[in-house]
Amino acid sequence: MKRLIVITGISRGLGRAMTEEFINLGHTVIGCARSKSAVENLTNKYGNSHQFSCVNVADEDSVQEWVRYTLTNYSPPDLLINNAAIINQPAPVWKIDSEEFSQLIDINIKGVANVIRHFVPAMISRGSGIIVNISSGWGRSTSPQVGPYCASKWAIEGLTRALSQELPSGIAAIPLNPGIIHTDMLDICFGEDAKSFTPIESWTKKAVPFLLNLKVQDNGIPLTIS
Repeated sequence: MKRLIVITGISRGLGRAMTEEFINLGHTVIGCARSKSAVENLTNKYGNSHQFSCVNVADEDSVQEWVRYTLTNYSPPDLLINNAAIINQPAPVWKIDSEEFSQLIDINIKGVANVIRHFVPAMISRGSGIIVNISSGWGRSTSPQVGPYCASKWAIEGLTRALSQELPSGIAAIPLNPGIIHTDMLDICFGEDAKSFTPIESWTKKAVPFLLNLKVQDNGIPLTIS
């Protein structure tokens, strides 16, 4: 069955990989990213059957405009994936300046809330849909040097589980730990050692079918792509 899938953070990493694999499998993708060049590249590559927009999820006005435009042209999403996130430069918490900390919180937590705030009412009105908020192993455990990122992903776990208790029947919210994948973000954390982890191409072949097989019965369950 063809699905309409909304993904944030499509410029690179997991977001870009998921976007391309969903499209390869025949689904329609509505995606956003802060990078204008990435949005233009995807638009040129995949044409008009999909929609890619330049949106900063931390800016609620931008999100609201994007969602309004999307819902004017498409139905509410069958699958909404809140993927957009950044990580801090590795350092002890007291050495991370307030601007870097605030930007991470604005994107990783408030950005997810902004997208939920404007897409989910339409999903509720229709009575169906699955919301996946990308968490992390660091949303269920901690490591030094990545305190702000850990804080944001623990917040996503709590936010998502609370949301799952608020949704009416027919709709699910799921916090998803994608596992440890070799991406640009992992390079920041682990340097050269990042190359020893799962290649993103291998992860995508496992993750996309996993996401497509999520059920309403998974509502509120913290899941992991192993």
